Amino acid sequence: SSLDTARLERALGVKGKANQGVFKIELGRTVRMHGTEVGDTMGVNTWATFAGSDERAVVDGDFAMLEGELQGVLKALRGAGIDVVAIHQHMTNEQPRMMFLHFWGVGPAQDLARGLRAALDRTATRVGAR
Repeated sequence: SSLDTARLERALGVKGKANQGVFKIELGRTVRMHGTEVGDTMGVNTWATFAGSDERAVVDGDFAMLEGELQGVLKALRGAGIDVVAIHQHMTNEQPRMMFLHFWGVGPAQDLARGLRAALDRTATRVGAR
């Protein structure tokens, strides 16, 4: 992998980590289940991994979003040419209700990162400045 990870971080507005040729970002969300707060360490998170080159990269990941955010995320990802692989739930009786969306895309790394940022901007997930 020869990705310019600093450029990806700027496009996404999120710091990530590179490990063995894969660059990963992760953003946590919080819900309550049976009176207990559940968050990032329990899998309530949006994440994306990139590999390849700046000219031709792959991105794979999972969005954690509120049910009302789903349509905006779908439109942003598909508008960027990123495929939606699955939409489902990981939990039951959580408040607020959380949906999960798996995605996959191939293309220039910056285009993929901009598409992900557009989808993140349609959620209440807090990300850094662009």
